[in-house]
Formats: sequence, C-alpha cells, structure tokens
Amino acid sequence: MTAPARPLSVRKQDTLQRFEKDVDAWVSTASLDGTPYLMPLSFLWTNDSLLLSTTATNPTARNLRANPVVQLTVGEVRDVIHVTGTVEIVEVTDAESEAFAAKAGFDPRPLDHYPFFRVRPTKIQAWREVNELKDRVLMDAGIWLV
Repeated sequence: MTAPARPLSVRKQDTLQRFEKDVDAWVSTASLDGTPYLMPLSFLWTNDSLLLSTTATNPTARNLRANPVVQLTVGEVRDVIHVTGTVEIVEVTDAESEAFAAKAGFDPRPLDHYPFFRVRPTKIQAWREVNELKDRVLMDAGIWLV
C-alpha cells in the first residue's frame, strides 16, 4: 500500500536531511555536442549548494567546464531527489574541504588536478510514489517554493 503523499514542507525537510546524510549522487552532464555522461560522485551540501570534486581529465569535469548545466539524482527509485543546477569551478574554504573529505571518505586536496565544482540548484524535485508526482517541485528558478 502506498503511504499518503507528504506535505511539501515535509518533503523539503526530508530533502535537506538527505543532502546532509547521503554521500553520493548520480551526476549527469552533456558535452557541447549533446553527448550525455553519467557518473556517481560524492557531494557535500553547503551554503545552499552542492560541492563535487573529480579529476579534471574525466568526461564529467570536461563537460562541466564546457557546459555548466548539470542534473544530479540522490536516493532510490521510490525516494528520489532530482536536482537541476548550474556549475562553477571554485576554490573552497578549509572548512568546506575538510567537511567534504570527512563525508566523502576521500580528500581531493592532495591530489593533482581535482578541482571542486559548486552546483547551485535551479530546480529541485522530490517524490516517493506516484501520489507525490503532482507536487514534486520544491525549488524553481533557484527559489524554494515552500
């Protein structure tokens, strides 16, 4: 039996808790010619954005530099958070890099060519079952709707 749909305020709170606790997201990028690429990456939710780090030479990093639009998915098929956002390469604070390393279980700072990417969400959707699809948008145009 399907659980009742969560109110949007509960869904937002659940989403923020998942951002704090979940470690990895599926990151979808596309090259300028439209070729898609999907890769799991660890993330840190900080300052209303997600921090990612990956080697500068892989397709994800190349795509993010060429086309700064990204989609990320956190969770499972029946408890999913879908994020669309824009990306910039950033220098992170010591506190951010230490928090990223602690959460992700690896520290990219001593590695050569591991930039940090900051994803600023423009749209966030969250749903568990079909009864939550109608009101799945929690953020639009970078503004929380709840």
